[in-house]
Amino acid sequence: MPSVPSSPDLAHLLSHAERRVVRRLAAVLAEEGCTVEEWRVLSLVGDGQGHPMSEIADHALMPAPSLTKLVDRMVADNLVHRRPDPHDRRRVLLHLTARGEDLHARAAHRVQGDQARLLDATADGGALAHLLLRLTAAAGTPPTTPADSSPATADDVRRVPAQGTSG
Repeated sequence: MPSVPSSPDLAHLLSHAERRVVRRLAAVLAEEGCTVEEWRVLSLVGDGQGHPMSEIADHALMPAPSLTKLVDRMVADNLVHRRPDPHDRRRVLLHLTARGEDLHARAAHRVQGDQARLLDATADGGALAHLLLRLTAAAGTPPTTPADSSPATADDVRRVPAQGTSG
């Protein structure tokens, strides 16, 4: 097992944590014969609302062609089925079958239990999950440039040409 990273680089720390958490999730889901990718589809479609493929691809963190292949396998395994959207017949919505609902319920129970144990081990009262949600939202905004941020440092001032001069 690799050691805990010592780098203060946020992206590196998050990547390292993500790999370990996903590996752990995969082990939990394997007990139900389910993959992480299938779980991501089941966890969204499990709300019973029916979802278009574009929304599922975004939620499952998968490119559309890969998702289509996965959903085709899940249809063949009788876990999900496609239905035309009653409001827009050009769109197809994905729904769980009875077998998919059973798998979703069993897997959700296992995943929730393991994630509760994992979060309890951080002893932070749920603050980590809340902070990750906030970080995800903040990371979705464009980064600021040194000229946009304040206060400016002496190094920033030296890098930015003065008004009216060429640089």
